[in-house]
Formats: sequence, structure tokens, C-alpha cells
Amino acid sequence: MNALLLLALLVPSEPPPIKALLITGGCCHDYNVQKLIISEGTAARARIEWVIVQDGGTKTNSRIALHEKSDWAKGFDVVIHNECFADVKDPAWTDNIVKPHREGTGAVLIHCAMHCYRDGTGEWFKFCGVTSHRHGAHYPFDVVPASAKAHPILGKFPDRWTTPQGELYQVVATGDNCVPLATAKSKETKKDEVCVWTNQYGKGRVFGTTIGHYNSEMADPIFLDMLTRGIIWSAKKDEKDYLKPFDATKTRFRWETPKDSKEPPKAK
Repeated sequence: MNALLLLALLVPSEPPPIKALLITGGCCHDYNVQKLIISEGTAARARIEWVIVQDGGTKTNSRIALHEKSDWAKGFDVVIHNECFADVKDPAWTDNIVKPHREGTGAVLIHCAMHCYRDGTGEWFKFCGVTSHRHGAHYPFDVVPASAKAHPILGKFPDRWTTPQGELYQVVATGDNCVPLATAKSKETKKDEVCVWTNQYGKGRVFGTTIGHYNSEMADPIFLDMLTRGIIWSAKKDEKDYLKPFDATKTRFRWETPKDSKEPPKAK
């Protein structure tokens, strides 16, 4: 047998990269920069291929063109929802968005995604795994793992992480399939608010976090490590096949600015 052919047979081939779709747009957040933070920051840590759909302007009632299709999530392992469309109140529209997740496509929900699609049925909240209607004032907060039990998503998470800035959501209910992974103390409610969790929605795995209002939170290495692992977990993949060594000197962007900015980060 040809030596090269024999070697090819003996060396296991890499599985294909995770195919991830980022949906972003709507009000109240710097999505122009955040789409770069999410895609560049996670691709530097894992084998992920990104498609980004930014649509809907800055309105809360936008119906983006992608969701007019019944098979809008076809071909993707996981969809990351980082959008803010609270005033789209059509239950049929909501159902078309959650249907592929219910059927098995992974989902990652960031910050204002938890405040979307308030159509009166509660289906979006069932998909999210938590119900939230409001947030508190803007201040940094301490994020603490909810239990000593390890979860792969928190593989590199410290015992306590103080966000550089913050807008902590108030969670009034968690679903039957919600598993809290981390909490933060609210100055307003005096409660430990769930801010990182997993959820099972039909056949789909859901990873959610209410952290991420500010670019500085999202660009923090602790957040990006957690987000990367959340994407892998939601896509039902094994970390050992997808994580790669992170070298900040070889990334397109280095996220080091401690304060929020409306300008795109500059390569260094």
C-alpha cells in the first residue's frame, strides 16, 4: 500500500468546523462592534465558521427578511441570537423563529434576546428558559457560579468575575428545563439573579446569558471563553475536537479597551 495513503488512513481527520449563524440588530446596543467581538473572539478560540445577518435597523418592531423563510436555519449547527426586537408581537412569526430550535438546531441567546418577541403566548420565554421584563441600573456586578458542579461551559470561569460594566436583567421565572450556571446580586431586587444558564427546548440545546450590554463586557476574555464553550455545547459538539490554543498576538483584533466605545476596535 502506498505509504502516503496508509498514513492518511492512520491519522484521524478533523471534523468540519461548527457552522454558526449570528443574527443581530434592533435597538439599544452597539451591534456594529459586537458582531465583530462575537465572531472574531470565538473564532480565535475554536474552529467556528461564521455567517452574520445584521438587519432591522435600530427599531424594536422590525421583522427581518431572514425570518420570512421557513427554512431560515438550514445548514447551521447553532444560531446565536444577539438582537432586540421586543415589539414584534405575531405568534406565528415567533413560532417560525423557534421551530428549528425546537427540532434540534442549537441556540445561544445573549442579553436583549431575552426581551424579544413579546407576543403574549410566552413561547419565546419558554425557548429562552427564563422570563425577564426589565433590568436594573447600569453598574458592574459580580458573577458567581451557581454551584460547585462543573459544567463544560464554565470550563475556565473563575470563582468570581466582576464585569467591567453592566446592565443586570431581573429574572422573574425560570423554566422547568432551565439549569442556572451563574448568578449575580441585583442592587434593586436584592436577589441573586440568574445570568448564565442552559435550557432544553424540544430537541434543541439552548445556552443563555443576560450579560453583554456593553462592548467591554462582551470583549472580556472571560466572557469570550464562556461564549465559545457555550456555542460548542449548544451545537452538541465535543470541546476536544473544536477548541484550539488561544494566542492573542495572532488574532485580528485584541480586545483590551476597558471602557465601552461606539467606534470599532482597532487592530494592534
